[in-house]
This record gives sequence, C-alpha cells and structure tokens, in this order.
Amino acid sequence: MNLVIVESPAKAKTINKYLGGSYEVLASFGHVRDLPAKNGSVDPDANFQMIWEVDPKAAGRLNEIARALKGADRLILATDPDREGEAISWHVLEVMKEKRALKDQKIERVVFNAITKQSVTEAMKHPRQIDGALVDAYMARRALDYLVGFTLSPVLWRKLPGARSAGRVQSVALRLVCDRELEIEKFVPKEYWSLVATLATPRGETFEARLVGADGKKLQRLDIGSGAEAEDFRKAIEAANFTVSTVEAKPARRNPQAPFTTSTLQQEASRKLGFAPAHTMRIAQRLYEGIDIGGETTGLITYMRTDGVQIDNSAITQARKVIGEDYGNAYVPDAPRQYQTKAKNAQEAHEAIRPTDLSRRPAEMRRRLDHDQARLYELIWIRTIASQMESAELERTTVDIAAKAGSRLLELRATGQVIKFDGFLALYQEGRDDDGDDEDSRRLPAMSEGEPLKRQNLAVTQHFTEPPPRFSEASLVKRMEELGIGRPSTYASILQVLKDRGYVKLEKKRLHGEDKGRVVVAFLENFFARYVEYDFTANLEEQLDRISNNEISWQQVLHDFWRDFIGAVDDIKDLKVSQVLDALDDMLGPHIYAPREDGGDPRQCPSCGTGKLNLKAGKFGAFVGCSNYPECRYTRPLATDSEASADRVLGKDPETGLEVAVKAGRFGPYIQLGEPKDYADGDKPKRAGIPKGSSPADIELELALQLLSLPREVGKHPEDGEPIKAGIGRFGPYVQHGKTYASLEAGDDVFTIGLNRAVTLIADRIAKGPSKRRFGSDPGKPLGDHPTLGAVAVKSGRYGAYVTAGGVNATIPGDKTQDSITLPEAIALIDERAAKGGGKPGRTAKKTAPKKAVANGDASDKKPARKPAAKKAAKPKSDAVSKARAPVTATARTSPTRPAKPAPGKNPGKASG
Repeated sequence: MNLVIVESPAKAKTINKYLGGSYEVLASFGHVRDLPAKNGSVDPDANFQMIWEVDPKAAGRLNEIARALKGADRLILATDPDREGEAISWHVLEVMKEKRALKDQKIERVVFNAITKQSVTEAMKHPRQIDGALVDAYMARRALDYLVGFTLSPVLWRKLPGARSAGRVQSVALRLVCDRELEIEKFVPKEYWSLVATLATPRGETFEARLVGADGKKLQRLDIGSGAEAEDFRKAIEAANFTVSTVEAKPARRNPQAPFTTSTLQQEASRKLGFAPAHTMRIAQRLYEGIDIGGETTGLITYMRTDGVQIDNSAITQARKVIGEDYGNAYVPDAPRQYQTKAKNAQEAHEAIRPTDLSRRPAEMRRRLDHDQARLYELIWIRTIASQMESAELERTTVDIAAKAGSRLLELRATGQVIKFDGFLALYQEGRDDDGDDEDSRRLPAMSEGEPLKRQNLAVTQHFTEPPPRFSEASLVKRMEELGIGRPSTYASILQVLKDRGYVKLEKKRLHGEDKGRVVVAFLENFFARYVEYDFTANLEEQLDRISNNEISWQQVLHDFWRDFIGAVDDIKDLKVSQVLDALDDMLGPHIYAPREDGGDPRQCPSCGTGKLNLKAGKFGAFVGCSNYPECRYTRPLATDSEASADRVLGKDPETGLEVAVKAGRFGPYIQLGEPKDYADGDKPKRAGIPKGSSPADIELELALQLLSLPREVGKHPEDGEPIKAGIGRFGPYVQHGKTYASLEAGDDVFTIGLNRAVTLIADRIAKGPSKRRFGSDPGKPLGDHPTLGAVAVKSGRYGAYVTAGGVNATIPGDKTQDSITLPEAIALIDERAAKGGGKPGRTAKKTAPKKAVANGDASDKKPARKPAAKKAAKPKSDAVSKARAPVTATARTSPTRPAKPAPGKNPGKASG
C-alpha cells in the first residue's frame, strides 16, 4: 500500500480515483504545525531554535495518517508545489518521526502542477526527496515574521495606544499607501492651457490637431501657463492659414503579454473584473481543485501561486491548434512564443497559470461554473490563448501642420494610429490602472504634404496638473512586485490585513491611508526607519531567495537581522509615550494642522482660543486634542484632506432656518443642525451619523435633512397604540416598537417604510423569539442613537449604572439616575469617556484612571509585557509537543499598561502574510 498526503480533502478524493486501489490518499488540510502565538517560540539565543505546536484541529488528522502509515510501504508527500507546500510535507514528516510511526517505509516527495490524471500519474514516476533549502527558506521567513511581529507589536501597543500590529512586509506596504497620501497633500496644482483645432481636409474629413510650437520654439504640455498667453495664441490661430507640412507613417508591432503569474492575475482580475486579490485567489483555488467532468473531478487551471511565465510545450501546441480553429492560420505565428520571467527569483520555475485543457472554451464551461468562477476562467483562457497569437501590426502616423498668421508661424500636430492586422488584439487587450485619453489611438484621414486645410473649430481649455492617483489594489500589487517587496503568495493576505486592521480603506476602488495607519507609519519611520525602507525589505527578500537556492545559511540571515533589530527596539524602550507623541506630532504636523485662511496659528484651539492643539492617543487610536484638557475638551480626528479638516455647509433647514453642515468629529464625519449658540438652556445641536457606505462628499441637503429627521414615527401599532419608529443604528436601518427592534430587509427604505410593512417586520421578529445573548446580558434601556457610534443604552453594571454605545461605556454621575438621564447627556458622557481612551464600565472609578492619561501623552510604561510561565514539556514522543504546548487563548487578564497577548487569529507574527 502506498500512502499519499495532499493538502485538501477534495484533492485527496480526486487523486485517489486517478491512482487506483493500491494507493490511499489522505489530506493534511493545509498546515499542521505552527509557532505558538506567545513569546519564546523562536529563541535567538539558541541559534533561533523554534518551538512548533501541532494545531489542535490537525491532531486527529495526523493520528489518522500515523495509523494508515503502519500498513504502508511508501509515504508519498504530494503537497502543493511551492515553498509552503514543501514546508507542510516537512512538518508532516517530522510529526510522524515524533510519533515513531515510521519504520522502514520509503519516503518520497512528488509535485504536480495541475490536478489532472496525466499530470498526477506522470509526477508519481519522478519522485524526489524533500528540498531542505526550501524548508530552510520557509523557516527563515516564518521566524522573521514572528520576531518582527512579537517584538515590534508590543512596542507599538505600549508606545502608541490604539495601534494594532506591525509586520515585516505589511508595514512596508502600508508605507507605500501613506507615502502616496503625503505626495497628494504636498502637491501644488499648476495651471496650464491647451489649444486644439478641429481641421478639415479638402474632402471634408475632419480631425484634431494640437498646438505644439510657435515662432520656432517647441511648446511642451505645461508651457502655456496663463489665460493671457492662451488668448494670444487663440487670436493667432483664428487668423491663420493651415497647410500640411509633413506626413510621416511608421509601421509598428505590438506583441502579446505573457501568460498570467500570480501577481499579474491579481492585477488584471482587479482591473477587468473588480475582484479583490484575496477573492481572486479563492476563486483560482476552486478552479485548480476542479469540477466533475464526465464522472471524474478534473482541475481546470494549473497551480495558481507562481512567478513563472513559461508554459508546457504540450499546452503551447494545443493553444496554436485552438487559435487556428477559432481565428484562422493567419493568427498563428510561425514559431511558438517562449517567455522568460522578469522576477528576480521565479518561484521554483513553475509554469504560468493556464487552463489545463485549452479545448475547454469559456462558453462551454460557463454552464458548469458559478458566475465569478466562469469570469475568472475566461480571463485565464483568453490571456493564455492570446499569448500564443500573432503580433498586431500597426501604422502610426504623425502629421505636422503649419499655421501662418501674418509674421507668426505656429505649428500644430496630429497623431493617429491604424491597425493593419489586429493579431492578438482580436481577442485580448490588457487593462490599465489609470485611464487617459490616448490620442495615438485615433485614426487620421488621408493627407499629403502641401495640402491646404480649413479650421472648423478651436478649443481653448484651461487645465490644472493633478496629483498622482492613489493606489488601486492592482497597482499596489504591481508596485510591490516592482520593488521586490513580498512574494506573490503573500500579496492578497497583506492587503487584507491592512484593511482588517483599519490602516487603509478601499473607496471607489482606491486605497486611502487612514489616520491610524499614518500614525503607525510615522512611528516606524521615526524609530525604526531602516525596517520600513523599500531597499532594505527587498534586499531581505533576496537573502531569503538565496536561502532557497542553498547559497547561504538561514541562521546567518537571522543573526544579521536580529542583531540590529533588537538594538533598535532597546533604544526606544525608555522613551515615554509623551516623547513618542511629540515626535509624531512634529512629523505629521503638515498633515494634521492645515494652514488657516486668516494666516493664524493652525495649532490654536478653535474652542478655547488659548490652548494649543497636539497629538494624543486613546483607545480608538490617535486624535487631536487641546493642551488645556480637562478644562477644554476639544477633540477632532487627524485631518486627511480638506473635507475631513473643514466643515461643509449644505444649506439651511426650511423649518428652523438653521444651517445644516457636514462636520468632522472624534468618531468620523457627521451631520449637524445649527450651532450650540442657536439652542437655549445649554442643549446640544441635533446630530445624525452618516450611513455606512456613504461618503461625506456624497451628502447633500435633502439627504441630510432626512437623516436629521430620524428616528421618525412611522405610525401607531394597531394592537396597543404605541408608536413604531424607524431609524438607523449601529447595525443599519431598523424599526422599533417598545423594546423590539427589527432590521429592515433588502428593498425597505428607512425614510419611506409604511405602517403595514413595519408591523409585519415587528411581528416576524417577535415570532423568532428573543435574540440569544452571551451570558444573558441585559440589553438595557434604549435612549436613541449616538451620531456615529449607533444605539445608546442605559445599563446596570457591577459598579453602578452606566451608558454605552459602540463598545464605549461611561459611568453615570451621582446626580443622575437611569431614569432621569437624557440622550444629549449620555452622548456627552460617552464622548468624554472615549476622549480619555475609555472602555469598560466601572474602571473609571478604579486604579486605572490615572494610567489612562495616555490621551494626554503622560502614560508610563516601565514594565514590559510579562513572559508567560513556560510549562515543562515532555520529551518529544508522539503527541507530547501538541499536548505540552496548548494553544494560546485570550482568557488571560491584562493590565492597562501591558499589551494583551494576541488571541488566535490576531497573531502579529503572521502580520506580513
């Protein structure tokens, strides 16, 4: 019996059918061991010895493999054909050795690039041993990510409250996004003008020509810098006679792009299909694992994690056959196309991503796949076929035109392009990250030298230079690849981590650096500059690649890195939080404090007028506050653009005559009716949050007034006469009757929902019974909605009554009761608590209160995170490692001044992917 180990159960079932009854195929379900998520899992003082812990979910599967191994003659490790797959095979083998399940079985490693019967059976004929160099490269990468995450993240937590984590590659990717934000903020638009004439040939055919020279001088795009200059040229052109000076036509060829690598697939799927990189990889995984075709599961594409651009000769032959059948022999080049990777170290010389059988055309597969799978398969199929098609033949034409106006001679130019033979363009054209008007793609009419032309129109247009565009997910992946940062298998996870941590947000398909992310980058650039440098990160990747090529010792790479890295960490240990905030305040000053229109001090507090604004840190991250705290409680978020730093008046409320404005608040933008001075008896202005999915820039007066009207009364319930209200809360739009809340469904509109529909939703909610709350927690007495944090409720706690919204709890003062406190009073308490970095009820009255002065930059952090006491593990027999080192849980109690140990799923050592 031969025992084969693969990664997924679907793959195991398929391959078992391919190989027959003499083989048993079992799945590892991915990685089976990892470094425990706690301090000490990698020991730099013991030559970087690692403690590996068996995943509890994998323990049963490993026992099953050990049992099956007893009756096997061969152990065939057939995990994925990349560095991670090599590591999984090594881990499985090591656990089998610890379990003493290996006797005299032959151990082999096989790899296949596609899940097809031919690929798998062929791979079984060419076994090898586990590649130790690839395993070393994996261990070095994993140790680096762990050491950076578990060393740097606690420093962030202590020195920069509100920060989540830092990772070796994640932080550098974040810097790319934040550096682009800085470029945009520093950008100064420059005015320029263009003059484009519409000219006609004697045959009445029209085309456009641009002014490119005057009086013997060439004019570049930005040379006409004022309206006066443009007007001068306009008058000359309108009085001019036009003649064709030269006509130059040059042949050109455009070659197809190479088949997809992991990176180019993610980029093109983002541009053409709108897929996030993580979604692209999930769909590609399903296509790789295959579908049922003719009673047999067959993979539809080759392995999707690769840097290689070459494809198998048999696939090239099949592609040329398909091209001839579908497009004709003119589209088949004389010789097959061969591609070479431009990557510094293609991942183990894998094939490019391609269909396993190119005769399976997209139209045929569409009925077998879901919508997204079909679209991605079609993209891969088209790119593969196009890569083997004939080049496109073009003719690029340039026409120079003389415009004689009295003594002045102006020069205009028209450019165009004619496709003589479309070649691969008949099937495919690569997408672009930034669309722009391509004048070269226009077709020009036939003209000859000396031919007179007539002007039909003249467009004189003012322009302003624009800042560089923010990165899309596709362009960020492309830039990371160009810089040599990370590897294709990590790009999707890096982007996901940045979004999950709240460091960046995706808006209109562009990545925006959030305040939290910008503060983290500023911190790293101030105190760990070397480790977020692009060249340093790329050079480290090259070192890891050298390990995989068996050119350098993995321990030596770690020694060289750790020596300088731990020194940088030690240098910052004695810094107080206030010193860190001061350094960041200086570095981020131009971003945080925009120049005032009146020329005044941008740091002057707009509330008290005497305090100075400075950077503070709280539970929810960095924010700006007044130096006169607590006498002045002014706070605002960091300004990322003019919309965030300035109020925008939308108009006036027709009922009250008060101004309606979009404002920037501590928890983000909100809508406000009037100002405090407009309200009597100290009442606060009415506010409303901006719904999820909406941008402040999208809010107009009509929508703002509707939002301010919430919660609105829909009508009286027919059974008890109590009002039913509709509003928008933390979890979206809802209707409310007494203590019953029901979420609106698709098609319902919070502004227009009627009484009958509301009663139905309430009844359905009651029929489902009360929601199951953990530990039977009290939902509390609802007061209404916080402008940005959602529903506000009054609750009874261990230390007395408190109000809560969005996870922020604030104790009710002694002069108020649960029954007497009003919504405005509750909002004020919650905002005050949040500004102090607040959290759980009752803690405000205990010892933690003085330490929470973090918001004012005074927190002390003398004690580093305490190492958990290590259990004495038994010698590595059978499941000893797994049992001795149980998974880290999030149940440990923590001090406010000490960082919490990360729970599973929040492992900073994995932050870089």
